[in-house]
Amino acid sequence: MDALHAAGIRFAEVLQSGPPWLEKFWISVTSLADPKCVFTICFPLAYFLDRKVGVSVLWIGLVSEWLNVVLKWFLFGERPFWWVHESGFASKELVTLRQFPVSCETGPGDPSGHCMITGAALWPLVTALTALASRRSRSLAVKLSPFGAYALLLLAVGLSRVFVLAHFPHQVVGGILAGAALGWGLQGRTPATRTLGFFVAAALALLLGSLALHSLVIAAGIDIDW
Repeated sequence: MDALHAAGIRFAEVLQSGPPWLEKFWISVTSLADPKCVFTICFPLAYFLDRKVGVSVLWIGLVSEWLNVVLKWFLFGERPFWWVHESGFASKELVTLRQFPVSCETGPGDPSGHCMITGAALWPLVTALTALASRRSRSLAVKLSPFGAYALLLLAVGLSRVFVLAHFPHQVVGGILAGAALGWGLQGRTPATRTLGFFVAAALALLLGSLALHSLVIAAGIDIDW
């Protein structure tokens, strides 16, 4: 893993060596792609366009947020900002990295929550836009444009997380793949016809489930809050 982490640090150095305007771009992307934006921006927008799509975005966002926390408890995952010092890498080799206000994230980093949750929650919106484009145009480029924008967005989000030293590249790739797979898998299982009470009960079940799982892992002697 140390070799993989070292390669990630070098990649982050390359990203940070870009022009100043690109720095502002990466920081803006990582801020706008915060998982909470799924609930404050993406869900209301999707719900306005189509109720079923909106509920799907909300449901998948909820499940992927929970699953990301659970995965991090078991996969752990170092954070570049901390690893470069704690591992002694910075004392052995010359490292030219800059710190940003969003660099000092704590807790496990694998997989990337920004990539996983955003990728999962946007999947139903992207597929809905693709279906709409297919009905309106015969052009293959127009039909594929929503998924093209989706892929470019996730790539930009992933690079921005590496740029600010919040994640290693392999954590970003894992988050993107997990998010796309989760979005694809859950889209057809959205409980769109359920009442509000179902979603309240589901949220409560996820909360209690995570607390119980946390207690069991701690009781087993695994320090997931390292």
